[in-house]
Amino acid sequence: MLRKCSKHPSEANNPLTNNTKPLNYETSYQKGDTVAVIAGEDRGKQGRVLSVDAAKNRAIVEGVNIVKKSTKPSAKHPQGGIIEMEAPINLSNINLVDPKTGKPTRVGVRVNDKGEKVRFAKKSGEEIK
Repeated sequence: MLRKCSKHPSEANNPLTNNTKPLNYETSYQKGDTVAVIAGEDRGKQGRVLSVDAAKNRAIVEGVNIVKKSTKPSAKHPQGGIIEMEAPINLSNINLVDPKTGKPTRVGVRVNDKGEKVRFAKKSGEEIK
């Protein structure tokens, strides 16, 4: 059974609990984008975005934020043991890579000639596909 109200005020508008309507989150990152890490121990690395969780403000980037995880033997990993995998990284620590220069850039949104919303690199003005 779902709770209708919360005793703690900080949970009143928490989108991760079931007592509010689900919110639609937008981010400027999509699966398959090439991003650069701008903060943290992996600063300077580049990788492809594997998945984005907009509600938690996190993304999984290929080859970045590698953690070791102990696993029991299973059908996927019959041997078990310690495996290395990517962990989510905060969206504030990554920037899209400019398609023209190959350097990190901020992202803007504008309407193109066809009336569609498109993302563009703020440094070069190049459209991001």
